[in-house]
Amino acid sequence: MRMLQLAFLCIAFFPLKAQYQSEKNTELDAFIRQGLEDWEGLGLSVVVVKGGETIFNQGYGRARLDSDRPVDANTLMAMGSTTKAVTALAIGMLVDEGKVHWDDKVVQHLPWFKVADPWITRELTVRDLLTHRAGFGNADFLWTTAEWSAREILERMQYAETVYPFRSGYIYQNIMYAAAGELIHELSGMPWEDFLVKRIFKPLGMTRTYPFYRDVENMENVVLPHDKVNGKLSIIPMVSADAIGSAGSLMSCTNDMAIWMKFLLNEGAPLLEAQTYRELFTPQIVIPQGSFYPTTALTNPSWTTYGLGWFQHDYMGKMLNFHTGSLPGLIAICGLLQSDDFGVYVLGNTDHIELRHAIMYKAIDLFVTEGERDWHREIFDLYKGLQEQSDRAVATNKRLPLQNTKPSLPLQAYAGVYTHPMRGEALVEVLNGELQVTLNNKLKLVLEHRHVDVFQSVGAEQFFRFSWNEKKQVTAVYANEVKWVRQ
Repeated sequence: MRMLQLAFLCIAFFPLKAQYQSEKNTELDAFIRQGLEDWEGLGLSVVVVKGGETIFNQGYGRARLDSDRPVDANTLMAMGSTTKAVTALAIGMLVDEGKVHWDDKVVQHLPWFKVADPWITRELTVRDLLTHRAGFGNADFLWTTAEWSAREILERMQYAETVYPFRSGYIYQNIMYAAAGELIHELSGMPWEDFLVKRIFKPLGMTRTYPFYRDVENMENVVLPHDKVNGKLSIIPMVSADAIGSAGSLMSCTNDMAIWMKFLLNEGAPLLEAQTYRELFTPQIVIPQGSFYPTTALTNPSWTTYGLGWFQHDYMGKMLNFHTGSLPGLIAICGLLQSDDFGVYVLGNTDHIELRHAIMYKAIDLFVTEGERDWHREIFDLYKGLQEQSDRAVATNKRLPLQNTKPSLPLQAYAGVYTHPMRGEALVEVLNGELQVTLNNKLKLVLEHRHVDVFQSVGAEQFFRFSWNEKKQVTAVYANEVKWVRQ
């Protein structure tokens, strides 16, 4: 009789559980649809896993503005900097194999890699590469303004000066993750991308995850990047992170991200030892809340840290490990609550559509914490306010030029080739009666006069201040106060 009663309870329970799950999915679906409309986004794909199961996996909108192809769970999008967690995992696998230790000096394995400070060159560790604490400022210009290889980019770091004390601060740093990719190549005997495919993606069954944008750009079910141009949503040029692949170039879909999150929530088995898995999620550095995501104004965390490829903070008494990915016109976010065997991943094809944060917190509240905050409205209003502040600052800045001034010299006098040992070459020309700058034969900027010998790139906040000698010969240009010398 007891067995019959138990069987009856089980039969009654499962329909109730299914109904509960369906109601939560319906609520999340409506939340995403409303959010996508309000944020004026083109396409999203969202997957949620819990207890080893995929409980939600849905595409929304279109893959590209010039096509009716809908986004689905196989649509390829950019993982962006959520790639960093995969790179950290790969190094963890090499740690398990005894080929490296987290606190090995980088020069033990990459003797050619150096920075401007010899002491930091000597002391920089593998752990430092993954934690944004090495003392350097943002150096993304090394891959966004030139067509250099990862090795060429890293060799230019020999000119990198520190902007805060080594291991005593935090600035997000993609180039150190590029160095981690070179380290994987050196230690494993195969390029970073081959290691990921052979050692991670294939064993896990991730059949639609690719190392580079160039691997997928000619496929059918792949997105294009989009952003507002003159107030209208438009396709924008693809800025891939292929040159610094291990920092942010992976392309994937939510079907594969479900596999990825289940693997991580299973403590990295069978690819990682338990101790190494725990190290990936152990806080490595405290991040000042002013340097963390703006959403801290809403989540009010007690602490904010960075692990090995993961941002971290407390939410509703739980430890949330997450990371965003952002390329022009493409976004991602991954969030994990190991305590509840829960993960959520969002991919999108519209520039900085911060609905991604709202979806992450909404999914956590729906399926874990039973919170009832209107995350869409709160985060929408937060970022709208930040955008308005930025717009006011830009408008104020445009009023700053000295009135009734003109360039000290004829425009042709500013033309020439300027070089910087780390940043490369800037070609300044006069075209159609205005100055134009081409950085490393890749990035072209049109300059408008601001005051005296200061010009500003149209549509950007980059300033160019020219200096000249007593003979009225231009000798240098300061691009945002970085000196480039005329040849």
